[in-house]
Amino acid sequence: MDLAAVPVAGDDAPMPTAAHLLAVSVVARLPLATFTIGVLVHVEHLTGSYAVAGLAAGALAVAQGLGGPLLGRRVDRRGQTGTLVASALVAGAALGGLAALPAGAPVPAIVAVAAVLGLATPPVSACLRTLLPALAPAPMALRRAYAVDAAAVELTWAAGPPLVLLAGAAWSTGAALAAAGAVLAIATVLFAAAPASRRWRPAPPAARRAGALRTPAMRTLVVVLAGVGVLFGAVEVGVTSAADALEHSAAAGPLLGLWGAGSLLGGIVAARLGGGARTGPGLAFLLAALAAGHLALAWAADDLVALAILIAVAGSLIAPTLATAYAMVDRAAPAGTVTEAFAWLATAVAVGTSAGAATAGALADAAGPLPAFVLAGGGAAVATVVAALRAGTLSDPRPVRAATLPAAVAA
Repeated sequence: MDLAAVPVAGDDAPMPTAAHLLAVSVVARLPLATFTIGVLVHVEHLTGSYAVAGLAAGALAVAQGLGGPLLGRRVDRRGQTGTLVASALVAGAALGGLAALPAGAPVPAIVAVAAVLGLATPPVSACLRTLLPALAPAPMALRRAYAVDAAAVELTWAAGPPLVLLAGAAWSTGAALAAAGAVLAIATVLFAAAPASRRWRPAPPAARRAGALRTPAMRTLVVVLAGVGVLFGAVEVGVTSAADALEHSAAAGPLLGLWGAGSLLGGIVAARLGGGARTGPGLAFLLAALAAGHLALAWAADDLVALAILIAVAGSLIAPTLATAYAMVDRAAPAGTVTEAFAWLATAVAVGTSAGAATAGALADAAGPLPAFVLAGGGAAVATVVAALRAGTLSDPRPVRAATLPAAVAA
């Protein structure tokens, strides 16, 4: 994917600033994809208890859901640099603290450090997406930039978990967490030091009195992405259950890798074709296709080859769907709350993923992988209905507001 080809002010102008920011943001976000599995494996190693490991991972997830919008709101009020640097240092220190805990450490201490990590997780994704309207102000260029970003995120989820597991096997689980903390802190500080991030200015106080969820459009997007999150969590469980049922448990990782590869390819294609849908009905159409593609996995749950083919096809719809939702945020969010708005979408996906995984786990224990895949499709189907019924809230004709950047940076 040629990131430098993503345009700035027109479809033919190169955008080195955005390419640089995207590359740095991918490195900064890579450790985020390792948090859950890294904490699970390390805490189980420390305590010998999967129950304690699950408790720590749960505390991490809840804290991320709470901390994301709060940090996003702080960015909208104070700017990106201070918030990103402070959160990166705290999160890096929390990872280092987890790594340094001795075997048999008290459970409250483990859970508390995991919660601090969640609360301080730097909002790099939200900050990058807040900058894109200024870096790519042409509508077509902006949609393509969101599609490229959605595809790039798949790189982190495809590479992050295997990397942290390999590092844990080669060194130790603590060393893997410490390394993730160092990468997170350094890359986030580099992102915050980039001119586009450093010179971004919040909106005037009068424009941001209300939170990001004040508008009907933002509430619609949050509900829609919560449904997509249910799909994510249910598919992860369904694939693991299907691999176990077929007595090929080692196939779960490659199957999920194909899922991510399909999304990456879908994002690349969407970027080349214009960046996804542009209206509420267009988003509803993509969600319907996403639901159908993942419902089809239930049909293939007893055939490993068919499951591999279908999961790659179903995954190809993920990045275009997310890119479409991201491109609607600048119109949907109240003025001065765009960073918080993007953070709310991340929280919605995280909450949906947790709920989907928990529900699918219970279903898979009782009846195998098929109901987990049905739940995945059902989550996206509910999101489709919401998007279709509230399409009018997402088809706002107002022009996209460019983020506040000095002209020298935006150009």
